[in-house]
Amino acid sequence: MFTGIIEELGTIQSIQKHHPTTQLTIKASKILDDMKIGDSISVNGTCLTVIEFDDTSFKVDVILGTENKTYLNQLKSGDQVNLERALLATGRLGGHFVQGHVDDIGKILHVKQSQNEWIYTIEAPSSILNQMIAQGSIAVDGISLTVFSKNTTSFEIHLIPETRRATTLSHKTQGDVVHLEADMLFKYVTASIQNKKELSMNDLLKAGF
Repeated sequence: MFTGIIEELGTIQSIQKHHPTTQLTIKASKILDDMKIGDSISVNGTCLTVIEFDDTSFKVDVILGTENKTYLNQLKSGDQVNLERALLATGRLGGHFVQGHVDDIGKILHVKQSQNEWIYTIEAPSSILNQMIAQGSIAVDGISLTVFSKNTTSFEIHLIPETRRATTLSHKTQGDVVHLEADMLFKYVTASIQNKKELSMNDLLKAGF
């Protein structure tokens, strides 16, 4: 489980194909402090498992199923990625609950800068848009953001300069793809309504809320 608050930008050092998996070596610093084999790390919003690490980098394997649902297979050596360690029970929840299970891929349609913010318009599948509400939460490349507005084909997010500077969105522009993960609570509520089952406080506690 993650919060969507990016801890640092890592850099892809190498990509090795080991059919049917792909191994990524990612240069990092901050998140290496307490790293252990088997730790979950969010890489651009995708939950991956640490299989090896040293003082300057760590390695993760990307299975074929994950590659098929994300754009991780489009990454190149030198690309930067958003990194976040799994949430500690003792930590502050600064964003929202992010599982690191990418729902789908969106595409940036437009980027506009105003006086004190950057506005991104992102095209998304209807399956994702149907799980979004204005002022609700959405994870974009693992970043916890607020849905400013949405229509039938896209939605808008507004970034303060610090969020843009500290994440890969500073390098992304029109036509680039992003990972999207809808708010987990919205999914539970939707499933409960569809199953005509009352969502109790116990259900929410079991789900981690």
